Amino acid sequence: MLGLKLPTDPRWVNIVEKNIEDILTDHAFCEQKAASTAISLIVSFPEYTDLVQEMTALVKEEISHFKMVHDKLIERGYTLGRDRRDDYVLQLLKFFPKGGSRTTQLVHRLLYAALIEARSCERFRLLSETLKDETLREFYRKLMVSEANHYTMFLGFARQYGDTNEVNEKWQSLLDYEAEIMKNLSKSETIHG
Repeated sequence: MLGLKLPTDPRWVNIVEKNIEDILTDHAFCEQKAASTAISLIVSFPEYTDLVQEMTALVKEEISHFKMVHDKLIERGYTLGRDRRDDYVLQLLKFFPKGGSRTTQLVHRLLYAALIEARSCERFRLLSETLKDETLREFYRKLMVSEANHYTMFLGFARQYGDTNEVNEKWQSLLDYEAEIMKNLSKSETIHG
């Protein structure tokens, strides 16, 4: 369903199991960044009323997810650590050239967002199926559904605002590029890394 070309190495869950505090901290910041992305899309493209409406709802949802993850940290006696570089996202953002028309810029940002949500969904599915901690398995199962909805929403908007054939071509190229990035990741206690 997600179209990802390279699945996460299942051994990544072993790293997560040994670093729950780190993964929860990283996850909390991912949710905060997702809310920030939605706000940025509103600020950058206010003329797209349907996008603004959806992004407004998404900001609320992502901030509520941030709170849920933060609450998990507190429940376990942890505090929110410092944010770290997200090498996955930094590498991903190098794919599309800078510039172009406003529509092209919007489509590229929507495709990036769709892919980040798709990878998060895939990772959450893996956690929901293999973590030993039953509470966290259920937690990630619920969040997995949200990520899938976000992925399809962003991809749908990209196809709505751009030429569908061109968007589909760019999407496949981005998926190929992301698979190459993933070959060097899945080695750290981060959601995408």
